[in-house]
Amino acid sequence: MVSSPMSRAALKLERLREILRSYDGLLVAFSGGVDSTFLLRVGVDELGARCHAVTCVSETMARAEAEDARRLAAELGLGERHHVIESAELERPGFADNPRHRCALCKTELMELAAPLAERLGIHTIALGTVADDLGDDRPGIAAAAARGAVSPMVEADLGKSEVRELSRELGLRTWNKPQLACLSSRFPYGTRITPERLRRVDSFEDGLRALGFAQLRVRFHDTIARLELDGDDLARAVQPDVRRAILELGAELGFTYVTLDLRGYRSGSLNEAAPGPLVSIRKLG
Repeated sequence: MVSSPMSRAALKLERLREILRSYDGLLVAFSGGVDSTFLLRVGVDELGARCHAVTCVSETMARAEAEDARRLAAELGLGERHHVIESAELERPGFADNPRHRCALCKTELMELAAPLAERLGIHTIALGTVADDLGDDRPGIAAAAARGAVSPMVEADLGKSEVRELSRELGLRTWNKPQLACLSSRFPYGTRITPERLRRVDSFEDGLRALGFAQLRVRFHDTIARLELDGDDLARAVQPDVRRAILELGAELGFTYVTLDLRGYRSGSLNEAAPGPLVSIRKLG
């Protein structure tokens, strides 16, 4: 019997395993999303006790995601090797003003917290869950982290988002179909001030939408307006009378005068569409 050839995704997974085995230890920047969970799982498989995870929790991280990151780390058997650190991004000069390079400030904060931890653990490699698809988007954060020594092993292995989901499913990870995540700061147009109160309003609105059965979504903050981005298949359901009424009541409770539905639906990085200036791509690093 002739064995079937390995799929392209499986070959890339083997390449990722080789890359991870070349490290004497690994500290994964772990958010609990699809990509970082997959990287952490493979890191644990290959490095065992030499693989650690760090989750930086701040007001810009959705409460539900912080809790899920803790659960996922426990499910992966990290135990005390999952390090949860309180971050103070909003106190970093300029961050709350929400400049175009906000993500660079965020990743700088991450690296300034992760690097001393890695040193205490005797680990020389801090890894991000960046995948190949991320390279062409506006990613000043990835560039800032790379400039401070972070590596992106899944980029090196040329793994894309769909392949990570496929392989996550094969590995039995419950995150394989988890909606795409991003920090709550990404809900605010550049130049719109970010405050704890505004972050809580957006977070609560998104929690309420999930309770109504919506999965992939964003609540974009536009002062008195909440612009909802939902999965295209969910747009029709959102305007059904009972659902629409529940959404409007939720918005009013959270202080929004108007709630609008973006007919283009959910899309990653939609606030970059109207942002001036050049994109910052990690491609420039190589």
